[in-house]
Amino acid sequence: MNSRLGLARLVALLVPLGLLAGAFGSQYWGGLYPCEMCWWQRYAHIAALPFAALAFMAGPERERALVLAALAIATSGAIAFYHAGVELGYFEGFTQCTSTGAGGSAEDLLKAVFAAPMIRCDEIQWSFLGISMAGWNAILSLSSALLILWLTLARPRKA
Repeated sequence: MNSRLGLARLVALLVPLGLLAGAFGSQYWGGLYPCEMCWWQRYAHIAALPFAALAFMAGPERERALVLAALAIATSGAIAFYHAGVELGYFEGFTQCTSTGAGGSAEDLLKAVFAAPMIRCDEIQWSFLGISMAGWNAILSLSSALLILWLTLARPRKA
């Protein structure tokens, strides 16, 4: 097997898994609740996982699966880039962040809405080295997507 494809497959699987683990870990153990744009970033990483898994299967579709995984990871990175720009005031954000509720009576729904933390998309909850979680996701996702595409699509030079 081509070692470049092997590395691309590992990156395509480990990057979304690692970033999702960090996101959910910061939510459930760190008390950092996601805003709407945070969820959009997560959805793109979740979408990358089946493609990354397919890339481990044998067959000619392996490269297509890697490209699709890279595109899903890049989508998360693009959303994160926009989100970081909203946090820094470079871009205008959306006028509202939404929350969905579970079924039940109208009273139960209202209780759930009022009990849920209101997280604004334009406020930085956590940063490291002056870069927010969205900023780190943008950096890691976009660079990883480019690496996966390069490892998958670039052909070695002939001597």
